[in-house]
Formats: sequence, C-alpha cells, structure tokens
Amino acid sequence: MGILIGFVVIFGCVLGGYMAMGGHLAVLFQPWELVIIGGAGLGAFLIANPMAIVKDTGRAMMEAFRQDVPTQQHYLETLGVLHSLMRELRTKSRNEVEAHIDNAEESSIFQAYPLVLANKDLTNFICDYCRIIIIGNARPFEIEALMDEEIHTIKHDKLKSYNALVVLADAFPALGICAAVLGVIKAMGAIDQSPEILGGLVGAALVGTFLGIFLNYAVVGPIAQKVKLVRDKKNRLYIIVKQTLLAYMNGSLPQVALEFGRKTISAYDRPSIDAVEQSTLLALDQRTAA
Repeated sequence: MGILIGFVVIFGCVLGGYMAMGGHLAVLFQPWELVIIGGAGLGAFLIANPMAIVKDTGRAMMEAFRQDVPTQQHYLETLGVLHSLMRELRTKSRNEVEAHIDNAEESSIFQAYPLVLANKDLTNFICDYCRIIIIGNARPFEIEALMDEEIHTIKHDKLKSYNALVVLADAFPALGICAAVLGVIKAMGAIDQSPEILGGLVGAALVGTFLGIFLNYAVVGPIAQKVKLVRDKKNRLYIIVKQTLLAYMNGSLPQVALEFGRKTISAYDRPSIDAVEQSTLLALDQRTAA
C-alpha cells in the first residue's frame, strides 16, 4: 500500500506540476523513447544477472509490494519453536530430539508453529544447529563463528536482487541520454523543416533524458531500497535463532535464552515478555493435551 500511495504522490506532483506550468501531457507521450530505455535496461539486466537472480528479483519486488515482512506472530512462533526444542534438549533423549529435527515436517513441535515450518530456509537453519548441539562436541564460540558466516552468506544471497536493481537504476540516466541522442539524430534529419516541427522533435528527444532520470530516482531506486528493507527484516529471524541457541549453549535456561533472542528484535516489532511467555505456555499446553 505504501508503494502505491508513493507512486500516486510522485506521478500526481510531477505531472500536475508540469501541467500547472502550462505543459502539455501529449508531449510526454513518447512510447518509442520508453521502448529504447526500458528495452536496453531489461536487456542489460538479463546480461548482467543469471536467471536465478532474475527470478529472485521478481519475487523480491512482489515481497516489497506486499510488505511481506515478519509480523509479531512470526517472532512469537520463532521463539516458541526454539523454546520447545530447548526443553526437549534438556529433558529428552538424543533419539527423541533427533526425531523432531530430522523430519521437521512430521514433527509435532514444528507443526505447532506453521509460520516457521512454512519458511524452509529458517527451519533448516534451526534444525542444523540443534543437531550440532545434540552432538555435543562443538564449543559455543565455534558455533557462533559458524553461525555468523552462514548468516552473512544468507544475507549476501538475499540481497543480490537488491544489488541488481541498484545497478539497473543507476543505468537508467545514461540510457535516457542514449535515447535523447537518438532523438536528436532524428531531429537533425529534419533540419530543413519548420521551427514548429523541429522544436517538436527536439522536445521529444529530451523526454528520453527525463524518463531516464525519473525511472532512476522515482521508480526503480525506491523499489530497490524497499526490497532491501524487506529482506533485511526477514534475515532478522536468523539473528534471533543465533542469539537464543548461543545463550542456551552457554548455560541459560530455555526461558532466559528466549530473552536473548527477543532483545534482538527491533523495538517497533518486539513482542513483550508477557506475550512471549503466554505464547510458549499456550503451545506447551496444546502439545501436552495432544
């Protein structure tokens, strides 16, 4: 919704201001200038990026338009599944705990937290490090270094679409100049025409420069920034898992370890201690009743 409102404000102010100055919208309607700029940008984008990043960029843009960021319920479920697993690690045998992490889809713990289970990457991340904890040979500082490296890799991969969009946005002003130069070449071919015709051709050429700058700073650039914000918020879930499990490995009780993870959540989205406690107790009661 924010993106749509932003576009309404942008186009309303730019086009409205242009009309208020006495400009005619028909002059800005230069579809072939847009074809040159957009086509060259799309072609360059396909050349510069493998198909996996092209597809991920599409997904990232859809996430940005939907504002598909973790909600408080996502955070509560992430903390909840960690609390349940840590209780299992403290009270159950190795084989019983392995049954949950080796087949998360069939695990009663993960099934109680569908938002976590739906996030396959996060589920695998949790299971991998719980498996290492079960083995028992790794020391906390070694696990922390490994987690940091993996989270860095995840962040790098998830932001490839953002970097691709930034490069594309930066290219648009130059592509706009290319379109304008082609328009000027066309205008020079009509140098013997009347000033009215020649002026129209030069004006049409300048629209290319306008479109290139406009697409950079008012369309693709802001969308790229939105993609980065959304992906960064999604990556925060891995930090929660990291801090919670490390606190547990260093001797904290499960309920105390949850507080280490909860504190890594932004203050704007962070659930209260009472909300976390109620959520974990409710899930525990449901599993006990089952």
